[in-house]
Amino acid sequence: MGWLTSFLVAVAFLAAGVIFSPESFGSLSTGEYSAKLLIFMKLSHLLSFATAWGAALWATFIGGIIMFKNLPRHQFGNLQSKMFPAYFTLVGSCCAISLSAFGYLHPWKSSSSTEKYQLGFLLSAFAFNLTNLLVFTPMTIDMMKQRHKVERENNIGDEVGWSKNREKAKTIPKLAAMNKKFGMIHGLSSLANIFSFGSLAMHSWYLAGKLDL
Repeated sequence: MGWLTSFLVAVAFLAAGVIFSPESFGSLSTGEYSAKLLIFMKLSHLLSFATAWGAALWATFIGGIIMFKNLPRHQFGNLQSKMFPAYFTLVGSCCAISLSAFGYLHPWKSSSSTEKYQLGFLLSAFAFNLTNLLVFTPMTIDMMKQRHKVERENNIGDEVGWSKNREKAKTIPKLAAMNKKFGMIHGLSSLANIFSFGSLAMHSWYLAGKLDL
């Protein structure tokens, strides 16, 4: 995860530079080069945002729910522990690229209040995903592995759903405590993910208002 963290931090600094000093990246240039660069920036913003929005929609409301309802719980957890770092890296990277491109197209100093709000929404989406990637996901995976160990000792975890875990937790205080801690950490992670999705939703509303069909 080290190189991914370094990459995301580098992209974040690049985004900040583009937003607050776009002239350093050629946003004041004119001519054919400038026109092609503007098209490239618009395409980068649109494709990155669409990828982030689609991935967040699928992972939050469709894919995860289907897997939870159909996979044995430990298998589901192990799969999610591999998918979530990739998911947050993808969405976070796309948010950073989209933020950089939007900041280039709408420099902070000359942008309207609406455009500044949109920069804030994109920045929030990036920050929530970065927090999930670096803080909540490692904590959730570590807690999950500890709980899986206790569950295997009590012959549970191969079932679909939570029923056996809840029954055993009534007689195993250690498992009950783990459930509580896992629920708290996972809840914070889910909340950050929902806030990120909400920020992207607000930007999608802005983009829809720009369409002339």
